[in-house]
Amino acid sequence: MRIEQATGADGPGIQAMLREAGLPVEDLSTAPVRFWLAREGHTLAGAIGIERYGNAGLLRSLTVDPGHRARGMATALVQALELAMRAEGLKTMVLLTETAEGFFGRRGYVLMPREQIPEEIRRTAEFRSLCPATAACMSKTL
Repeated sequence: MRIEQATGADGPGIQAMLREAGLPVEDLSTAPVRFWLAREGHTLAGAIGIERYGNAGLLRSLTVDPGHRARGMATALVQALELAMRAEGLKTMVLLTETAEGFFGRRGYVLMPREQIPEEIRRTAEFRSLCPATAACMSKTL
């Protein structure tokens, strides 16, 4: 497995993977999302995205293809993204999740009231409309 930053040519594969996982794609043409990908050979096996706003980032759309799960790929994607963002000077990562609160909690993310999230992130489509108000809001200091 190798993890690398996505290029424009990866867009259709990323969108297909996100749709299959039931994750939002509606704003990907307008939101400043950068993706990192996990590949096995030439196969796209996982993806994770980030929207950066100043010193904070909104973690987006962590997914691993069902045929590649239970091998540590999701953890490797999160670690690679955190390492890259730390190197770029990001201080905080924020996410919304309906299904992965335990996974992220085990990786140091803590529940955070939405009103304590930076305003720029709260204005994103993900916060305003794509994720329901019942989604857990979590944050981690890098």
